[in-house]
Amino acid sequence: MRVLVANVNTTESMTEGIARAARAVASPGTEIIGLTPRFGAESCEGNVESHLAALGVMDAVLGYDGDYDAVIQAGYGEHGREALQELLDVPVVDITEAGAALAMFLGRRYSVVTTLDRTVPLIEDRLRLAGLDAHCASVRASGMAVLELEESPDRAVTAIADQAAEAVERDRAEVIVLGCGGMADLGRTITDRCAVPVVDGVTAAVRLAESLVGLGLRTSKVRTYAPARPKQMSGWPFPGVGDADGRTADGRTADGLGAAARD
Repeated sequence: MRVLVANVNTTESMTEGIARAARAVASPGTEIIGLTPRFGAESCEGNVESHLAALGVMDAVLGYDGDYDAVIQAGYGEHGREALQELLDVPVVDITEAGAALAMFLGRRYSVVTTLDRTVPLIEDRLRLAGLDAHCASVRASGMAVLELEESPDRAVTAIADQAAEAVERDRAEVIVLGCGGMADLGRTITDRCAVPVVDGVTAAVRLAESLVGLGLRTSKVRTYAPARPKQMSGWPFPGVGDADGRTADGRTADGLGAAARD
């Protein structure tokens, strides 16, 4: 089984950390391929960067030259998962939804601890859209920027663990979810400092993707994620997305978007 893990930002070292965490929990025989977008922001911390990342991830996935069985979008609260599901037949798992979904098996209420406060509304909206907000006690910001997670890991762990403790004590959370793909490499250390279960979205997504593939399940192509209708897209600026080389996992050119890019 081969699983593509697409980082939403262009920081290669973060892609490596995400892939490392994914490989640590992958089953024997599962190959993890980390992808870094060729364009976009070095870190996603707002709506503009998130929407740009959605295009960057599509470009990276459709530009991958090889077969794969599932795709993981490794960005917490980011846009684009629905577009990938429309483009691809294979399972697509978003780490925001994966982390929250698994947390609900471990306790009645969970809290998300993320990076900057400005990303909190994006995460709240994504959880609400996915129908996962009813069991969310809170979304808390650690105050650490995404790139600071790598630059100051000790300070990041302390800030995240402090907010996790506040979530348990004040918000009555019973499970903590790490709200950033860049936290994946810190997951074990943070877990050791918390008194409740800690779920990392990247590792949760790996296990969910493996399960979906193992069960022979694929993205439904009825209604919501049916292939896009072929049409002309004027001034399409990203030839790597959906061009003649962009293929679905079974080797077919991506419908709709691919046809438009070729017109």
